[in-house]
Formats: sequence, structure tokens, C-alpha cells
Amino acid sequence: MALLFSPFTLKGVTLRNRIVMSPMTMYRSVDGHANDFHVMHMGARAAGGFGLLFPEQIAITPDGRTTVHCGGLYDDSQIAGWKRTTDLVKAMGGVSAIQLGHTGRKGSAVAPWEGGHQISADHPEGWTCKAPSAVPHGADHPHPVDELTVEEIKGIHEAYAAAAVRAVEAGYEWIEMHYAHGYLGASFFSPIANQRTDSYGGSLENRVRFHTEALDAVRSVIPERIPLTMRLGADDLHPAGATMDEAVAAISLMKEHGLDMADVSAGFNTPEMDGTPLGQPMGFLSRALRVKREVGIPVGVSWNLGVPANAERAVSEGLDLVFLGRPALANPHWPVWAARELGHESPFDLVPEDYGWWLKNFRGHAPSIGWPEPSTIDLDASAESSAQSTAAGVPQQARHQSTATAAH
Repeated sequence: MALLFSPFTLKGVTLRNRIVMSPMTMYRSVDGHANDFHVMHMGARAAGGFGLLFPEQIAITPDGRTTVHCGGLYDDSQIAGWKRTTDLVKAMGGVSAIQLGHTGRKGSAVAPWEGGHQISADHPEGWTCKAPSAVPHGADHPHPVDELTVEEIKGIHEAYAAAAVRAVEAGYEWIEMHYAHGYLGASFFSPIANQRTDSYGGSLENRVRFHTEALDAVRSVIPERIPLTMRLGADDLHPAGATMDEAVAAISLMKEHGLDMADVSAGFNTPEMDGTPLGQPMGFLSRALRVKREVGIPVGVSWNLGVPANAERAVSEGLDLVFLGRPALANPHWPVWAARELGHESPFDLVPEDYGWWLKNFRGHAPSIGWPEPSTIDLDASAESSAQSTAAGVPQQARHQSTATAAH
């Protein structure tokens, strides 16, 4: 059996396979609440065979959202809606995970199909964003931001803890902290965004203090069996930004504060990135594997792992979890497709037993069942084509992918 379909255990939670639906902002919430859309979104992928499923970044405060249409767990009234999704995911054999975060200086925006740009505080749906320093993100996020006071930082840590308590009550069995993609955690880590001169800025240890204190706050209020992980913007891909060397050291510090796994991604702390691997198959895999080797912690990664053979190769090289964003949107049954591609002896065992019985007992014309026959993909040619397409720099779409950055 392909390693991609082997179980994975972390703390007191065992996943049926290594396939994760990555957090993706859907812009479907009203006042932070989940609704029928989220139940459909999560349930379909759980029935499709994903092992671990995130809805989206869930805001810990109202001003921690990207837009006013984003999900939150900053109020007790929001618990019931999200529990509808976790109940269904569990019934379908999956495990529900939640990514808690604060968008920081990339909040107060409109949906990406409306331009994705930031709106001013005097707009009916806008607000003044908070950040480590009074440094706007730039490009389509130009508006002034307020530097957080130390008291406000402590308040954010309390909000993380309160949201984590609500998450457990809502049925989540896995908690991830969002420290990537230009959001607040990423901003504190990056010298581009963090220009503070107090105990939260300057040295690497100071720039990671925000993260370790947030981890401490959450770990103290959740059951020990629940994994506590984080997604880190490990590389700003900019000469003045955070580097992989710093990321390895930072993750080592976080491990001392209860971190159980690292989900390695990009910083997105500036619209001007150099040498980006965003268009390359398995573009961040080498960074994640370095973290695993040097820190001794399980790792996950996303970015261009949607070809089943690439996902399997990544796990065979040591990756613990494969995060899929857009592939999960494109194909809610991606695990079944991958199983057929990789020669799984019984791909339809991945779906609920009623689905599986009918699919395994198909008596008609085999190609008409609705599943494509396994294909042969020239991975080397695919990699060469991707490299050529990004040789001139970051694609324009990726440069301005400021809101739905988890959907990869």
C-alpha cells in the first residue's frame, strides 16, 4: 500500500491517512458563524476520504478576520455552527482540525473576486488593522496600521486561549496556530514587518516571543491528547526578511513550548518576493524536510502536491502530512483518485460503506463509473514546464494572492 494511505498518530489522535484538506478562506460566514455551506464543504471532503480536515483560518477576534465574511470563534454563539461540521466529519471517518489566527495588517479587505484589496477604516466593512509595528503591508494593502501595545499583545494571547477552549467544545481534535502568509504571527517573525525595539522585536528570540507565549496560552487550556501545531511563514523570500536558518531556530524554540508539528509555508510579508518556488512541484518540500531533520519534529507542507505520485514521493522522503488546498476544491474525492493512481488494492474503502458497496459492485461498463482510469504523468516534464513558467519571477496572480493564500 502507498505510504500516503498509512495511518498517522500524533499525541492522542490517529488519522486514517496522510492527506489533509488545507485551510481555505471561503468568505461565507455571517458574523463569524458557520452555516450550511460549511457543513457541505467539510462533509463532502470527509466522505471523499481526507484524513484531516480544516475549514479555514478561524479568527480569534473580530478584527482578526480577513473580511467581515470570514469565520470566527471569538464568541460562544459561534460554537454550535462549527460543531455541526465536526460532527459530520467524525461520522464520515475524518478528524476535524482548526487553524486559529489573526490576520493582522492584512485584514479589513474585500473578497478576492472583488479585488482582494484592503479597505479603509471609514468603510462600513473596514477597520484599522493591528501589527507588530506601524508598517503597512504595501501594494493592495496600503492603509495605516496601529502598532500593538504590550497590553494588547497579552490580550491577543488570551483571545487565542479562549478560542481554543471554544474549539474543543465545538469538537475539534487538532489545533493549528496560523503564523504564516503575512498575517499577525508571520509579521512578528519577520524583520520586514516587525521593527519593534522592546521584548517582542529585534533578536530572533524576541521576534518569536509572540509565538511561544501564544503556544503556552493555548497548551494550558486544551487536553493533552490534542495535537498543537502551527503553520509558519518560514521564508520571506526576500533579502531583508526571515530566512530558513531563522525558521529552524524558531521552530526549535516553539518545540520547547509544546509545539507538536510544524506546517512549513511562505512568509508573504512583502509583495516583493525573490526566487519563489510557488510554481514548482513540491516547492516547499525540501524546507519542511530540513525542519524535520534539524528539529526532530513531524512536518507537513502544501504547495503543488496535487499530483498523487508527487504526494507519495513526498511522504516516502519523510514528509508526515500532505496539505492540499485547491486539489481538495477541484476534487472532493481526491484521495480516491490518488488511490487508483497509486495502485491501492481497494480505493473505494476510503469512502463511506454505502458509497463503497455500490462502487465496488458496479456491473456496467467500467469506464462509465465516473472515475478516470489511472493515468501516466511525466513528472520530470511537468517539473521542467513549471520551472520555465516561473523563471522570470513570481506570476502576477501569485504576487497579489493576499487573501486566499492557503488555497494551494
